[in-house]
Amino acid sequence: MRIELAKSAGFCYGVKRAVEMAEQTTRAGGAVLLGPVIHNDHVVSKLEQEGAVLVRTVEEVPDGTSVILRSHGEAKWVHDALEQKGCRIIDTACPNVQRIHRLVAEAEAAGRQPVIIGTPDHPEIVAIAGWCRHPVVLPDGEALSAWLAECPERREMPLTLVSQTTSTRKIWDQAIETAKKECTNAEIFDTICNATYIRQTEAQELAARCDAMIIIGDRKSSNTKRLSELCRALCPRVVAIEGAEELEPASFAGAASIGITAGASTPGWIIKEVYDKMSDEIMEIEESFADLLEKSIKTLNTGEKVTGVVTEITPTEIYVDLGTKHAGYIPVSELTDDPTVKVEDIVKVGDEIETYVMRVNDAEGVVTLSKKRLDTVKSWDDVEAAREAGTVVEGVITEENKGGVVASVKGVRVFIPASQTGLPRDAAMTALLKQKVRMKITEVNRARRRVVGSIRAVEQAERAEKAAKVWAEIENGKHYNGVVKSLTSYGAFVDIGGVDGMVHISELSWSRIKHPSEVVSVGDPVDVYVISFDPEKKKISLGMKDRSQDPWTVFTDKYSVGDVANVKVVKLMTFGAFAEIVPGVDGLIHISQIADHRIDKPGDVLAEGDMVDVKITDIDMENKKVSLSIRALLEDSAPVEDEE
Repeated sequence: MRIELAKSAGFCYGVKRAVEMAEQTTRAGGAVLLGPVIHNDHVVSKLEQEGAVLVRTVEEVPDGTSVILRSHGEAKWVHDALEQKGCRIIDTACPNVQRIHRLVAEAEAAGRQPVIIGTPDHPEIVAIAGWCRHPVVLPDGEALSAWLAECPERREMPLTLVSQTTSTRKIWDQAIETAKKECTNAEIFDTICNATYIRQTEAQELAARCDAMIIIGDRKSSNTKRLSELCRALCPRVVAIEGAEELEPASFAGAASIGITAGASTPGWIIKEVYDKMSDEIMEIEESFADLLEKSIKTLNTGEKVTGVVTEITPTEIYVDLGTKHAGYIPVSELTDDPTVKVEDIVKVGDEIETYVMRVNDAEGVVTLSKKRLDTVKSWDDVEAAREAGTVVEGVITEENKGGVVASVKGVRVFIPASQTGLPRDAAMTALLKQKVRMKITEVNRARRRVVGSIRAVEQAERAEKAAKVWAEIENGKHYNGVVKSLTSYGAFVDIGGVDGMVHISELSWSRIKHPSEVVSVGDPVDVYVISFDPEKKKISLGMKDRSQDPWTVFTDKYSVGDVANVKVVKLMTFGAFAEIVPGVDGLIHISQIADHRIDKPGDVLAEGDMVDVKITDIDMENKKVSLSIRALLEDSAPVEDEE
């Protein structure tokens, strides 16, 4: 058996730099890790043993301490919050990642739209997005094309494209091709890490010439997952491990050559341990005839838990090598209860899989297996644990039931009453079908196989958390991106993130309006700012009018006494009519100035909504009042009689 180690396996420059910075800071004493510095539990545990304290949120960071920021980078608000706490920041973010932070921030400041290609929930992408106000994060070129198609005007927008540093060259090239083909003003920065590209290329070349591959790296590591995906396309047997303790050398029986590579966050000492273990146990991998014979005659029983390796995937079945005389297969229907999941997202050829024996046919040498039944047993334990701990779980709505809906949570049926769905009272339950939802488990009864959940409980908790944040940070003049929740005759209520504020009808527009529906509708996204707030009464007054330009200034810049204006009649009174000259500025047409003859009331000549020409007869700058006259225009245009 031949063992070959990839040249570029293990720490890249950025990760090595981050670990060294973290170690130096920790040894100096009093260091806090804000999240794992890299995606490797072994490294993080070592730093903790040396005195570092691992925390997950900014709130947990003590004031004035030295804080180590992870190599994936952090959002700008994190930096700002730590500075306010008086902390010393040790930013271990890879220089390549820091460059992307600058690129998106500068692009947005220049009026361009940052578009980030990468895995949306990856820490690196979350951090990059946190350096601009309105980022667009898309996984690949196909998603970019769909985003452009949603709103064709986007093709004309000034776009700035960057990529996750650990993305594959294939994904990035696809996105570039889409941008060049469909966009007229796209600025493209190739931000894929060259070390990542070299590592991936070497791994592919190694996988193509080996019978098996070992991929070493933390399971949370994105670049390690990429290595596994790329190698599985070229090698029939790929095993992903975090360390030597997970190695099962016997699983490589029959392999003449084994390749080893590792993700960028894998330390050299872990790679050496794996390599040494494989080298020491090569002889043990060669099984004797007696061992093989014993395996071949091993019997299986219904209800037994067995482990095998996936050898083939068809549209209807997954074939599994159990290491026995039996041919094992899993019907696709026994793979998962989640209707939204694809087979290829769950298993791949070469994967080790634990299953449940449903039926044994010794005559034909066939074993029918089920993964979802084994998962269900485990899932019941998880569901009960979630109920006790009050943790949030995810599920997929599979059906509408009397009085609510049913969700599948890891194969367990969870009933969600209509009152706990979070939908309005009159809303159709069908709107939730096939949707992924987050819920809390409120009741578990294994004997009756009854589980009850609540989506509303999660939404309420999250809204309360958001509300607390709003009240903690609110100040006069602060802007929020809100959503219109309801309308009344006197204004609109807007959700600004867990808290509703009211925009009075007078603050909706400079123009005179009779009802808020003339300006906004329920569900509209709106930009609002705080006029005033009362934390005790939990009341917030909001504004929407653009205060950057005073309507009175607009009026006085455009008109003077004696000018003629075309105005809109907005209100009739007994003494005259008010007319809008420019949005936010009305003038009075006194009843005596409406016509060139006496009238009983303004309504005899004018109606609200009429557009009429008037002469500006007076401007009271101090009181901001304007006098208008129709009569003056009529008199100006009256014919002059010839004198005899």
